[in-house]
Amino acid sequence: MSDLKIAIILGSTRPGRNGKAVADWVLEKSAVRTGAKYELVDLADYPLPHLDEPLSPALGQYSGEHTKAWAATIASYDGFIFVSPEYNHSTSGVLKNAIDYLYAEWHNKAAAFVSYGTLGGVRAIEHLRAICSELQIAHVRQQVSFSVFTDFENFSVFTPGPQHEDAAEVLFDQLESWADALQTVRG
Repeated sequence: MSDLKIAIILGSTRPGRNGKAVADWVLEKSAVRTGAKYELVDLADYPLPHLDEPLSPALGQYSGEHTKAWAATIASYDGFIFVSPEYNHSTSGVLKNAIDYLYAEWHNKAAAFVSYGTLGGVRAIEHLRAICSELQIAHVRQQVSFSVFTDFENFSVFTPGPQHEDAAEVLFDQLESWADALQTVRG
């Protein structure tokens, strides 16, 4: 097993969220991987109020204990899979807020995206790509997108099609490759 650690960040805290089943699917698919250790990071376990730090995260001078705990969690990973719903043509507010809390902890790490929504959540991913670029997170090309029309029974029971498994394998391969390479950049 590699020493790479990848966080699967569940980017929804909404009651009755579909994201938990999606994140669990990603974690299940990652279990057979030997290139990295994958762990679920559920934003519901990190109650971050709307950004309340008095100084810019770029300074790294965090005052809140919730921020310090979040920073320590993110700093411990080499890469991320962001699991995001699409809300109003973008990612969730809770995920954007969690990302905005930190700065250097994200730098020179790799990311991949798994989304869900009416159009597979692809617009959420496009916004996340721009956000990650600003934070010096190298994001891979492959993504996995689930439609609430075809991958969820009654819009709530996750029933992904088999075609997503091949896409997930490519996503894992690309992410592990980039996360490994970026370890040398971080020194």
